[in-house]
Amino acid sequence: MEIKLPNVTCRRVLLTGFTLCVLLVTKPTSAIDVHTEPEVMMENGTTGVLRCTFQTYAVVTSSTSVTWTFQSNQPDSQYFKAPYVIFYFSNGKGFPGQAEFKDRVQFIGDINKRDASIQLSSAQFSDNGTYFCDVKNPPDVQGTQARTELRVVLKESLPQSKTPIIVGAVCGALFLLVLIAVAACVVMRMIHNRHDYEGCTSLESVSSQAPQPRKKVESSQEGSRCTSPSGPLQGPVIYAQLDHSGSKNSFHKMEPVVYADIRKN
Repeated sequence: MEIKLPNVTCRRVLLTGFTLCVLLVTKPTSAIDVHTEPEVMMENGTTGVLRCTFQTYAVVTSSTSVTWTFQSNQPDSQYFKAPYVIFYFSNGKGFPGQAEFKDRVQFIGDINKRDASIQLSSAQFSDNGTYFCDVKNPPDVQGTQARTELRVVLKESLPQSKTPIIVGAVCGALFLLVLIAVAACVVMRMIHNRHDYEGCTSLESVSSQAPQPRKKVESSQEGSRCTSPSGPLQGPVIYAQLDHSGSKNSFHKMEPVVYADIRKN
């Protein structure tokens, strides 16, 4: 008796009563995946790159091949009706195609890194059109070729890069921040110096006001000194009251003595 499951086959052995299952490994059925840039712009007379990468489940070998074809978008061109091979790569070697691209197409990719890019030099207006990249990696040969549109234009028609604008804006912002920082430092230093000056002024005013009472005392002392007699130092002065009645024995005792001691300082 045989039982079939996805990727598994089971058969029962009648003699032993056991069921023997065998796992069948099948290869994946996914196709090779090729990628290119949707559009490439090049300046007339310059060199540009047409990039092409691919993904494959099979191991990359010398049998891996790359084919680049071109179809012009100009009705008067010989490549307008159908794509023409302009470059073929296989077994590690490149083979130029049409004579018009023979000396201007160079393979710059790396098959081991899944890169099949080419370089187109001396771009011309007649190169405008669609470029197809097709990669085959046996046994992975099923897949769709990728396409990219090439536009060869004058330098004035190229889109301006925003990198200088971004760099200028960043530099301007950094310069403005530096100016703000310097201005803040100057203002803080001025405020700090002003506080220090006010502190010194307050200390000087306090120190100048403190000795004022002493000056008043000294002035009063000086006033007293000015009013004091400037003559020589006098001793004690005795005052007495005499009897003028005429009697000899009418002398009375003296009145109390008043002493005054005036000294010159």
